[in-house]
Amino acid sequence: MATVVSTPRRNGLVRRLNGRHHRSALIAYLVVVLAHWAEHLVQAYQIWVLGMPRPQARGVLGQWFPGLVTSEWLHYGYALVMLIGLFLLRPGFTGRSRTWWTVALLFQFWHHIEHLLLFAQAQTGVFLFGRTVPTSIIEVLVGRVELHLFYNSVVFIPMVIAMYRHLRPSDPELHAASCSCLAAQQRALGQPATPAPV
Repeated sequence: MATVVSTPRRNGLVRRLNGRHHRSALIAYLVVVLAHWAEHLVQAYQIWVLGMPRPQARGVLGQWFPGLVTSEWLHYGYALVMLIGLFLLRPGFTGRSRTWWTVALLFQFWHHIEHLLLFAQAQTGVFLFGRTVPTSIIEVLVGRVELHLFYNSVVFIPMVIAMYRHLRPSDPELHAASCSCLAAQQRALGQPATPAPV
């Protein structure tokens, strides 16, 4: 009886995302992250500059759709999308940029755990720490708005550093790169582009 060895598809989704579509995937991912950041920054502005009470400080979309701010489905879904995006796009990075991307991934993993706890409490009605609303572990020490500004910062900053380093690789990192990002940058600088694998 012959043994069949399964080999990964050469043109699988992860390979394409980290090869010829890496630049496009990173840009799309960054747009989603920046839109989320904008919501948090507007909410912070509403609280600390405009003096709005926290329940009324709902960001931009929350002004028209108030349920978005209190929807643990939405918040957990976004945390999961962020985690999956960081995981799926990681193979396209090399060297120092990969290290920074991994730091963002690890922070997002914990951020995701906190949202999973909030989501589970909202679904079951069983709340942690004797509270009457869903509460994450670190939220016991810090307010929710401040905590999520912190979480988004510690994920976003290493992510941006990773992208910056990714577009300015050292020679060994350049030779190890297998994505479309550098080819686009080389074209913009008028340098001969090295083709990205399919």
